[in-house]
Amino acid sequence: MRLRTQLDSSVALLVISVTFRQNKREMEGASSFETAPQSPPEEDFERTLRPKDFSEFLGQNGVLEPLSLMVRAAQEREETSEHILFTGLPGLGKTSLALALAQELGAPLKMTSGPALNKSRDLVGILSQIEPGTLLFIDEIHRIPRDVEEYLYGAMDRFQLEWTLDSGPHARLLKLDIQPFTLVGATTREALLSPPFRSRFGHAFRFEPYPAHELEQILERSASLLKVALTPEACARLAQHARGTPRIANRLLRRARDVAQVETNGPIDASVVERTYQLLDIDALGLERTDRKILHALVLAAGQPLGLKNLAVAIDEAEDTLEEVFEPWLIREGFLARTPQGRVILPLGRDALGLAPLPEGDSAS
Repeated sequence: MRLRTQLDSSVALLVISVTFRQNKREMEGASSFETAPQSPPEEDFERTLRPKDFSEFLGQNGVLEPLSLMVRAAQEREETSEHILFTGLPGLGKTSLALALAQELGAPLKMTSGPALNKSRDLVGILSQIEPGTLLFIDEIHRIPRDVEEYLYGAMDRFQLEWTLDSGPHARLLKLDIQPFTLVGATTREALLSPPFRSRFGHAFRFEPYPAHELEQILERSASLLKVALTPEACARLAQHARGTPRIANRLLRRARDVAQVETNGPIDASVVERTYQLLDIDALGLERTDRKILHALVLAAGQPLGLKNLAVAIDEAEDTLEEVFEPWLIREGFLARTPQGRVILPLGRDALGLAPLPEGDSAS
């Protein structure tokens, strides 16, 4: 109890300090946000490929259309947009759409991540300084600690920060009004959000893997921004092995650009893409080295299901990376399957390794 009282007291002192500094800045006419430090060149380069607004955002029509309608309705009513949750696999454009949303709203943007908000004072420091209408983007929002998450409840519902000072008969509930804001959370693991937290979002949008033709449009746009020539055949080959993910498509494009620049001094054509795949150890089916290690580990299980922990140990990879990065595509493409007992390799997976199918009755059911 004493620890909790000390925590709440430190939060109260922080709020008082932040409020004083905020009022001082307002009197001096200073901005609520300091100038961001200079980003490394690679980060600047990556940022140039992001869409600037909704008109440049390609694909995800099932997300973009209802989101555009919500934004337009809020603007016509001159209200702050409802809180929004973006869910889906890594690399599908959650952060890019959040940035485009801020541009569409013409709103100040504040970005952070769940792991960065490991103490309540981190969150209070951000919320007490935001400008009216700010879009607060929290990536990996499922990683916010539960005790920090509770401070968001009042902020999301009533635009108030609430905390208890002291304990027992001397306990006092203190409140601090904050500016209206829109919270946009992004997560790859929606199930880890607590029900009270998830229910406070006005809408949850799920991002789906991109079809090949939409990835080709993204690659064409990226090639134009990078000022490199990309043939239609090469574009189709890059999209084919991008796993439905724009981030992977752009990564492959940049590596193909390197090959074209150093080895051929010409456009990115089919031969350049093949050379790129050779250097990256990507085979004709789109399997990378780690994918093949996964399939080989399942083959060694002799048709028996292999649990996630055992599989992670077998290929020397983190469980989360295995489950969130590699498995979804392998499952979608039919190379392996998840069963209640564990992972099993499917006939297509054995065929990809050049192995004959298991005799009838030897595969796990």
